[in-house]
Amino acid sequence: MKLPRRTFLHLAAGATALSAIPHTARAQAYPSRPVRIIVGFGPGSPADILARLVGQSLAERFGQPFVIDNRPGAGGNIGTEAVVKALPDGYTLLLAAVSDTINASLYEKLNFNFIRDIAPITNLVRQPQVMVVNPSVPAKTVPEFIAYAKANPGKINMASAGNGTGPHVAGELFKMMAGVDMVHVPYRGGGGAAMIDLLGGQVQVLFISPVVSVEHIKAGKLRALGVTTATRSEALPDIPTVGEFVPGYEVSAWFGIGAPKKTPAEIVDKLNRETNVVLADPGIKARLADLGAMPSGGSPADFGKLIAEETEKWGKVIRTANIKPE
Repeated sequence: MKLPRRTFLHLAAGATALSAIPHTARAQAYPSRPVRIIVGFGPGSPADILARLVGQSLAERFGQPFVIDNRPGAGGNIGTEAVVKALPDGYTLLLAAVSDTINASLYEKLNFNFIRDIAPITNLVRQPQVMVVNPSVPAKTVPEFIAYAKANPGKINMASAGNGTGPHVAGELFKMMAGVDMVHVPYRGGGGAAMIDLLGGQVQVLFISPVVSVEHIKAGKLRALGVTTATRSEALPDIPTVGEFVPGYEVSAWFGIGAPKKTPAEIVDKLNRETNVVLADPGIKARLADLGAMPSGGSPADFGKLIAEETEKWGKVIRTANIKPE
């Protein structure tokens, strides 16, 4: 059927006008169906618990389910790659983690570039690690530990949850900045297995979350020397920061929300605003405190800056310590 020229031009103009609508219309209607948050770690992990807590609050604010989709494996890379390959429509999000910035240098052949392929939305939380030692170690402060380590090079065993994990790179950064020599002992069973051997005295030092160590510290089974964040932890207010004795030392286990690149800016901004509202809620703050986490928030640009800084920092540590994935 041949259309009259006037009719054709009218329809063409209408189509052009419609094509200009989607960005604004999508942002205003977003979300109109369930949103997935992909977590690169298994159910019950700190990442999973946080994603479910924040996801439930976002669901209440948006009036649509935020479904947690666990994709564990390869240190979180499987989940991240799934988001990189997803449509950039705001309906597939990533629970981004510090491990993403570590993996950028740890793995030589990734099918994506985290900085390039993930659009930052919001930094959710920061969690400290705590430097703990077995009571058999004759050091009650970080300076005393450094002196003891220098007097006994290669005789201190430093446990971790595996090569390239947060506890490992935190320890390697300490070794570099404090100028000490410790033997790295990775545990395939994760932090739990490392904690068992630390309590038994088979290893002497571990950088680990306060959530799993605070009860042992209070019971006198472990000695806390310092927390790794720039400020002291509410869970251990009397424990100084490592940075008070090793200037510039700072390590955080952080999580945030990201999306595939080219996700419309209007959707990114909408998610950012609502997530910041969630993080400011007193009830959510209390729940996060129970997890040993401090809410962060901020703009997408703030989160992007953190990602760039962390990628550079951990890249230097991995190259200097010659860390390879297991």
